Amino acid sequence: MKNYINIGKKLFPIHRSLTGKGNIKSLKILKKDIKNLKIKNYKSGEKVFDWKIPYEWNVKQAYVKDKYGKKLIDLSLNNLHLVSYSVPINKNIKKKELLKHLHFYKKQKNAIPYVTSFYKKYWGFCLTYINFLKIKKNYSDNDNFIVKIDSKFKKNGKLTFGELFIKGREKKEILITCNICHPSMANNELSGPLVTSALAKHFGKIKTNKKSLRFLFLPETIGAIAYIKKNFKSLKKNVIGGYHITCAGDNRVYSYLYSKYHDSPSDKAAIKAFKDLKIKLKKYKHIHSESEARRFNAPNINFGTGEIMRSKYHSFPEYHTSLDNFNVVTAKGLSGTFKVAKRIIENLMEINTSTFLKWSEKRKIKRGYIKCKTFCEPNLGKRKLYPLISRKDNSFKEPVKLLDFLQYADGTNNLRNISKLVNLSMKKTSNIYKILMKAKVVKKI
Repeated sequence: MKNYINIGKKLFPIHRSLTGKGNIKSLKILKKDIKNLKIKNYKSGEKVFDWKIPYEWNVKQAYVKDKYGKKLIDLSLNNLHLVSYSVPINKNIKKKELLKHLHFYKKQKNAIPYVTSFYKKYWGFCLTYINFLKIKKNYSDNDNFIVKIDSKFKKNGKLTFGELFIKGREKKEILITCNICHPSMANNELSGPLVTSALAKHFGKIKTNKKSLRFLFLPETIGAIAYIKKNFKSLKKNVIGGYHITCAGDNRVYSYLYSKYHDSPSDKAAIKAFKDLKIKLKKYKHIHSESEARRFNAPNINFGTGEIMRSKYHSFPEYHTSLDNFNVVTAKGLSGTFKVAKRIIENLMEINTSTFLKWSEKRKIKRGYIKCKTFCEPNLGKRKLYPLISRKDNSFKEPVKLLDFLQYADGTNNLRNISKLVNLSMKKTSNIYKILMKAKVVKKI
C-alpha cells in the first residue's frame, strides 16, 4: 500500500468540503488509479428528502492580520485554519469580536481543530490554543485586526462525487462507500478513499465476481442522502448489504460497527472474516454510529450496512485535528484494513440472495408503532435540534439520542422496543418521543 500513501500525500494539501473545486481535483487524482471511476454531480439547491444540497463553496484565501500587517492565522499554511463554509468577509474588527470567532481545543494545545458550519451563515478561524493565548495576551482590546475570507457561494453550483460500478454474475450488488469532504486529515478522511480505491482496483480485475459491486466516494451525510434519493428504487431492488470504510489507516486496533439490528448479512460476513483471520476486534453497537451507517440504515431505507474501521472516529486523540496526519496513517495500517475488507466482501458475495430477502422481510410494520415521517435521516439542524456549528468538543449527547431514536422509528417498534434498542429508560425515551412529535418528525402508524 505504499503507492496509496503517496496518493494520500497528494490529496492531503487539497482543500475539500461538501462541495467545491477541491473535491473535483481529488476525484481526478483517484481516477488516475481507478480508470473507470465516473465523476458525477448533483445540482446545488436541489431538495433531497428532508434536506437541500448546499450551494457550491470555494475559497481562495483567508487570513487574520494584526495592526502591523503580520498574518496571525493563514489558510495557506493549513486547511483547518478556516471554519468550513465560512461566509466572505473583509473588514477591520476589534479584538473582542475576533476572539468570538476563534476555535481551539484547550485539551490539545498544539492542535488546530476541524470545525464546520455547513448549514448556518457564519465565519470563523481555527488555531492552536497556544496561539490563541498569544493573541489574547499580546494585543490590547483597542487593537484592530484585518479579517479577510475570500470565499464564494455558487447558487447554480454542484455537489460532486465519484462512482464505480463493477458488474458481477448477479444483478444483486454490494455497496462500498467512503467520504471525500474532510480537508487535511489522514485517518479520519483519506484512509477511507485510499482503502476503497485499492478494493475497487482489486475487484475490478476479477471478471467472475459473483455479485456486482458499487463503490461511492461521497461528501459526508448530504452526499449519501442525495445519492439514496436519486437511486432509491434501484438500490432497494439490488443492494444486499455493504460497508462504509472510514478511519482505516492507523495500526492500533480493528473496529466494526454493526448495522441497525446487528443481524444483517453484512454483519455476519464481517464477523466471520475477523474470526477466520484471527484478528482481535472492537465491536460497536449501531447506536454508536455518527457516520454513513446512519444514512444507509435510516428509517425507510435499511440496507443493513456496517462500518469497517481501525480506531473508530472519536476514539483516537488526533481525531478532527491537525494532528491527524501521515504519522498516524501507515502503509501497514492501510494494508491490514484492505486485507480484512477484501475478505469481508468475499464473504458477503457468497451469501445467498434468499438469505438477504428473509432478513429484510423479517421485521414487519405494525399499526400503533412509531414511524419517522421522512425518508432517510431527518434534518434536525433546521429544526434547532442539532448544533449547526460542528466541532468535536460540542455536546452532541442529547442530539445523538434523538438520532438514535429515529433510527428505530421505522414502523416496526413501539416505545418499549425503542427504549431497549437505544439503551435509555422509558421516561427518557418518552421525552424524546414528545420532542420529535412536537417537531413533526415522527408519527404513530
